[in-house]
Amino acid sequence: MPAPENSFKRALAQGRPRFGCWLGLCSPYAAEIAARAGFDWLLIDGEHAPNDLPTIAAQLQVIDPLPPQAVVRLPMGEDWAIKQALDAGAQTLLIPLVESAAQAERLVRATRYPPDGHRGMGAALARASRFSEIADYATTANAEICLLVQVETRAGLAALDDILAVDGVDGVFIGPTDLSADMGYPGDPQAPEVRAAIRDALGRIAAAGKAPGILSVDDDEIAAHLEAGARFVAVGIDVTLLAGALRDRARRWSSG
Repeated sequence: MPAPENSFKRALAQGRPRFGCWLGLCSPYAAEIAARAGFDWLLIDGEHAPNDLPTIAAQLQVIDPLPPQAVVRLPMGEDWAIKQALDAGAQTLLIPLVESAAQAERLVRATRYPPDGHRGMGAALARASRFSEIADYATTANAEICLLVQVETRAGLAALDDILAVDGVDGVFIGPTDLSADMGYPGDPQAPEVRAAIRDALGRIAAAGKAPGILSVDDDEIAAHLEAGARFVAVGIDVTLLAGALRDRARRWSSG
């Protein structure tokens, strides 16, 4: 029995747009609600949400049987963290703050078993192999790993073409908020210079045959990103959706 097919990776390779939601509530219960809502993919955020390996694994468990594909964003690209997330069952990783081809190459190797990389051979006790039920997991897993790298600085943009040339990088996610700060417009990804840089980057990623990704909650902006070439787009954030709905309801029925 081979490793499970990564349908998200296949869709990106075919150029099919995929729409997702950011998960920051760190709750399997909330993750299941999102997984039943109709999104193509869900990102479990380990960078800006207080997730750790057990909460990530628990959310993977509830998402896996349902249609959306799970993406795990780690807080860093360390080999040990990548190994643990993959062993917990993640097949698609998003790694932040990638600024060079050498960094991207190291990430590819960390996600692959030998001879293609140096991922630790511990699949026998891992959830990824269904606890040894998938006997040939280690020989088939490499083909199903999807690596997305996050470019969110001027240095990353300068190295973008080199990053795109790295075999094993499936897509590049542009981080608009951090990019705007690095470009001198903190908190203003709508600044014309930032928007032009994002549009250019999305086009370059698509032209290189990789999947361009981005996050936006503005419908007009999402349409513009799709026109520029974006193929995996996060269109919502569970934390802000819940907070906004609660505030609206409280305002409607405030006793003050």
